[in-house]
Amino acid sequence: MNKSYQAKTDEVKREWYFVDANEQILGRLASQIARVLMGKNKPQYTPHIDVGDYVVVVNAEKIKVTGKKAEYSKYPQYSGYQSGLKIIKYQRMLERKPAEILRLAVLRMMPKNKLANKMMNKLKLYVGSEHPHEAQNVQPFPFDKI
Repeated sequence: MNKSYQAKTDEVKREWYFVDANEQILGRLASQIARVLMGKNKPQYTPHIDVGDYVVVVNAEKIKVTGKKAEYSKYPQYSGYQSGLKIIKYQRMLERKPAEILRLAVLRMMPKNKLANKMMNKLKLYVGSEHPHEAQNVQPFPFDKI
């Protein structure tokens, strides 16, 4: 009888990957990052175990969107109070919190469960080209063309 493999949390080896978001397209980059955070690029992928790797992204402010998405994209924020809904346009979000655009794109591609929060904690976003993760032996991103 064939047995399927189930990964165990203590057997998981995590890698650190580096991505330069300069001139990258938002959706394509976010989907590749989400795959690595979930661990779908590994043969021991198990849906209910966090087997993903860490991803360090620099130059998050230089990400691109195609078409008219820069004009039409909106990011709602709700305070919880009546009439507490704020809708922030893409350009305003790019000025104030440019890394938040990529974080939200990746978050919306993650599974909708409690495990997604643990996976999202492995995403490190930085504005500018510097990051403090040199000691983790960061490797280039595993995908050639994003």
